[in-house]
Formats: sequence, C-alpha cells, structure tokens
Amino acid sequence: MSQPPPRPLTRVAFRDCRFQDDPSVPSFPRDRPIIIFDGHCVLCSGWARFVLRHDPRALFRLMAAQTPVGQAVLKHLHLDPDNFETNVLLENDRAWFKSAGTIQMFARLGFPWSLARVLLVIPRPWLDRLYDLIARNRINWFGRREVCLLSEPTQTDRFLQ
Repeated sequence: MSQPPPRPLTRVAFRDCRFQDDPSVPSFPRDRPIIIFDGHCVLCSGWARFVLRHDPRALFRLMAAQTPVGQAVLKHLHLDPDNFETNVLLENDRAWFKSAGTIQMFARLGFPWSLARVLLVIPRPWLDRLYDLIARNRINWFGRREVCLLSEPTQTDRFLQ
C-alpha cells in the first residue's frame, strides 16, 4: 500500500491520529504525551533537553524523527519523513503541530512555562509564520549535529526508539 504524498500543515493545529490500525507503524507506548523532534537539529535537540530539565513529573516522552518509529509516525501523519517542518506532540490520539503544538508543550510543563498560553491571543497564522521562518532557517542559524541526541542512562524511559 503506497502512502499518499505529504500534506502541508497550513491551517491545521492538530490532526486526529490512530496508529492501532496502521500496520506500517510499529507498536510504541502511548501512555504519556510524546514529542517528536529532529534529533540532528541543534535547536530541536536543545528543545528536547529543555523539556527533560523542566519536566520533573516525567510527563513527556521524546522520540527523534530519525528513529524507525519516528519515520513511520511521520509517514502515517502524511508528513515528509526527510524534511522536518515541525515538532509533533502526540497526545490522546491527536498530533499537534507548529505553534499550537509548542504552546501545548509549554502549557503542560507547568508554571512559569504555562504562561506561554498567552500567545493564544495572537492569531495562529501569524504564530505559524514565525514558526515556519525559524523552522526553515534553524539549521543555518543553530547548526546540525552529526549524531542524533540520545538518552542518558538515567533517562532511557523518557526516549522512544
């Protein structure tokens, strides 16, 4: 079964997603919210480390987009598995994208990070334009890692491979 071409993420904050019925997506735990990030991007890896530092309740799990499961999830969501245009927040059979996903992530980290919800007063298309500008230039501005961000031995339960 061939996958449909990637769909652009314009005008969408989230998509419903159920992986149980898709045999191309390996089984993975979904008991906590999952952040899919570009493990080679310095900015994205920095975001993953930020989440680990500021998530003492261990609410989030992290998954590099380059992992086999990350690639399968991106394809399932009709996103380009080679050209990462957004971090993805998977939670309760929904995939959140771009600024909406980022605000959702901040909101779940608790105070003071949850104050990012005030950004919801700004029209999402404006926030997404800023998100897109950063996403397009992130490698040029922040750099690229040769090796994907990996978990520390004390954090293995936080990373999904």
